Formats: sequence, C-alpha cells, structure tokens
Amino acid sequence: MKRSTYGLLLIASMTFACGGTQEVREVTIQTEGVEVESEWISLFDGESFDGWKKYGGGDVGAAWKIQDGAIYLDATNKDGWQTGDGGDIVTEGEFDDFHLKVEWKIAKDGNSGIIFYVHESEEYAYPWMTGMEMQVLDNDGHPDAKIRTHRAGDLYDLIESSEETVRPVGEWNLAEIISKDGLLQLHLNGTKIVETTLWTPEWEELIAGSKFKDMPGFGTFKSGKIALQDHGDEVWFRNIEIKRL
Repeated sequence: MKRSTYGLLLIASMTFACGGTQEVREVTIQTEGVEVESEWISLFDGESFDGWKKYGGGDVGAAWKIQDGAIYLDATNKDGWQTGDGGDIVTEGEFDDFHLKVEWKIAKDGNSGIIFYVHESEEYAYPWMTGMEMQVLDNDGHPDAKIRTHRAGDLYDLIESSEETVRPVGEWNLAEIISKDGLLQLHLNGTKIVETTLWTPEWEELIAGSKFKDMPGFGTFKSGKIALQDHGDEVWFRNIEIKRL
C-alpha cells in the first residue's frame, strides 16, 4: 500500500495523572515527513473549484457552477458541446492506483462521463483520447442507450455492465472506480458491474475492437488525472473523494 509523506495533524486521546485523578485530554500532534496510511482525499470542497481546471489549460469555464454543494454543468449558458464557456474539467493532481467515489445525477436525455487516467498534453485535444470513461447517461432518454457498452455505468465502448443498477433521472447515483495493480472495477450504487485487467494483450485487443482503435494514447497511461465530461447536457457531481491504494 502506498503511504503519504505529507505533514498531518493527528488527534490523540491521552490520559494524565493529576492529583490522584485521571484526566483525558485531546492532544494535537504535528507530524512532518512521517509515513502514514493513505486516507480519503476530498477532490471537491462543495464551495469552490480549488484543485480543478479546464482541460488544456485555464480556469474552469463559467458554464460549470457550484449549486447546493455540487458541481453543476449549466448547459443553457453554452454555445454548443465542448465550446463556449464549458469544456471538460480535470483535477490538478494525478493518480495511479486509486479508489474514487463520486455521486452523480443527470438531466432528462442527458449524457456525460467520469474519465480517468487522463494524460493532459497538447498532443491530445480531449480527455477521452487517453482516459477511460465510466458512462453517465439517461438510459431512458438518450439515444446512446441503444448501443451496448454506452449505457450508464458501462466502461464506455469497451465493456457493458453485468447488470443495471442506475437510478431514474434526477436521482443521485454513487459511482466507484477502483484500480489496483491493473485490476479495474466499476461499481454503481453498491454493486460491482464491470471488472477487467488493464494493460494486457487482452486489453489491447479490446481497444482494437472499439472506437478508440486509432487513438494510440488511449488506455495506455498508468497514472493520470480525473475528468468530468462536458457533453452539452446538464449534469451534477458531488461528494467527490479519492484514496490512493
């Protein structure tokens, strides 16, 4: 297990003898450079876009808003998909082995995605040219739902969900993406729905049979950023946290 070397504030309960009695006090200990087990890291504080940026550079576009403690894409103020004041947004930090949790809900007929192992460079115009996507979709209204491997929870255009656990439009869903030593699992609302092994000959074969076959960087990076997709539709994300594994 990877361990963090960041300084931490530790809270310890300590017992002191005082005049024949015992008193329990809470003591704050500052540690620097001490290795501790990896903990959950919040990627969104519910109030600001600290730690996020527009893919390709610059601040998060004005179409992305914060609404009731959630990141919200206001599609009404945009000039089309991936243009105007929207665009995909990515974390500033990169992750290799990780467990990501994020809640999402989608508007009627909406489409979006959670993309991971994103390699940001001028060589790649969009996050999905390198990163894999867990699909976010209104299965009952969006035409993409007619395509196997394009429904909510699927590893987009690669592996379909073993079962559908997505909730109706307007309700929150809990997505979990767990990647450890090449083993990838996708969970939706508490159920594991996709499992595969990355970066093997079988993985390369899977990509070769997908729409990403002519994208040489797709699915090859073992460390990268997390992206939230602007697909031109209203979508909400909240309670975004990650643990390094």
